[in-house]
Amino acid sequence: MNKTRWLIVTIFVVFGLLLVACASGTATEAPPAEQPPAEQPPAEEPPAEEPPAEEPPAEDMEAVTLRVLTWQNPPTVEFVEAFNEKFEAAHPNITVDYSVVNANDIQTVTQTRLTANDIDVIAMFGFANAAQPFMSEVEPQAWQQLVQAGLLMDLTGQPFVDNYDEATIRDAGTVDGKVYQVNLGRVSYSGTYYNKDLFAEYGVEVPTTWDELVAACETFKENDIECMTNGGADGWPIFVGAYGLLGALYPDQAAMVEGLWTGELKWDDPETLELWEKYQVYAQEMLEPGTSGIAGDAAPGRFASGAVAMFPNGVWYAGAIEDSEPDFEWGYIPFPGSDNAEDNQYLFGKYDMGWAIAANTPNEEAALLYLSEFSEPDNYQEFVNAVGFIPTQPGATLDTQVGQEVAPYLENFLVGFEQFWSAPKGAGQWANGSQGAAWFQPFGEWDDAAALAQQSQADLQAGLDTLE
Repeated sequence: MNKTRWLIVTIFVVFGLLLVACASGTATEAPPAEQPPAEQPPAEEPPAEEPPAEEPPAEDMEAVTLRVLTWQNPPTVEFVEAFNEKFEAAHPNITVDYSVVNANDIQTVTQTRLTANDIDVIAMFGFANAAQPFMSEVEPQAWQQLVQAGLLMDLTGQPFVDNYDEATIRDAGTVDGKVYQVNLGRVSYSGTYYNKDLFAEYGVEVPTTWDELVAACETFKENDIECMTNGGADGWPIFVGAYGLLGALYPDQAAMVEGLWTGELKWDDPETLELWEKYQVYAQEMLEPGTSGIAGDAAPGRFASGAVAMFPNGVWYAGAIEDSEPDFEWGYIPFPGSDNAEDNQYLFGKYDMGWAIAANTPNEEAALLYLSEFSEPDNYQEFVNAVGFIPTQPGATLDTQVGQEVAPYLENFLVGFEQFWSAPKGAGQWANGSQGAAWFQPFGEWDDAAALAQQSQADLQAGLDTLE
């Protein structure tokens, strides 16, 4: 091969190798080492961390069973059950274990369960019956014993306490300057419900005196309508139904208690015998036959059925009456126990249900939260409407029918006998004559008003004599 041809071949080979190198280099060639790497797009900044939640998610919170205790009263129980459902929905880690007992058993059950550390939130009656200067050797009240034993939590300074009026907190929930209960309402127990339709149908005027009440009952019975009913099977509704009779004859209930202690007044005085005789008429002639077999929570429905004309008892039954017969027309008046109409214008009552917390509760946070949310104005307003309590929160109003019925008498609202009475130590079982109506047959063993009055005074005197 001559030199010229060899040179041409060599040129073509070199040229082909360059083409191959260029073709492959377009995909793999890196930038010169001395050059900085190509800029990459800025990475997205991580999202800012959320601040920690005030409460851990429900599934991470410790499960709590909050044990709540009240006594039997249908409107109260119904409301508390509904509130519990709402409370549990707002706090999924909390389950409310709700117990209801008979009102007669609430003190015993409360003492037992507090001692066993088996309860968190307790319904209690307003603090009352503290010893007065004219009393001596008086046993501390059940609520005083619980406080003295350190079984109730000191609620002083809790924000929800400020939702209630100062007088209520002072009079119904405070001991030695410390708050142990928030009381939820005052009640009247001295009035009587009446069936407006029956009164109109038989032309009976709403009675304002005892004689008018007796005449009204006679008219109804002549027309095969029973005059009154009550929850005799539970015992206490019978004497509570007669509290208005007691108050009408002795409007100054505190003075009556003092008179019985000092001897200025006796259960068997000739003047007091009128009380016992009227008790007997009420128990044996005004109340319908079979009352002793009617349960306390059944009595409102019995009245609302139209079978009886009147139902003497507390305002707390109004909700149950309305639930039984929503269209039922009823009114509520002071029990006309006196022959003088001016003495029958008072409503007597007490501080009723309140909330307290066990001092040794293992669920303190949940228990305080329960009382706090129950005490919120909207929840509290629903409560008083449902139960019929005269409110103890300044901003609440009793805008229900029973509220309208009692409104004309609220200026004459007085605390009743049972809130002042404490029996002398050693007194017998019949010493508290305010319960006398329930001692007559068929509810008790007595059938002679004078004999019962004498026995009541003898049992009271037995206690007083031990103090001399």
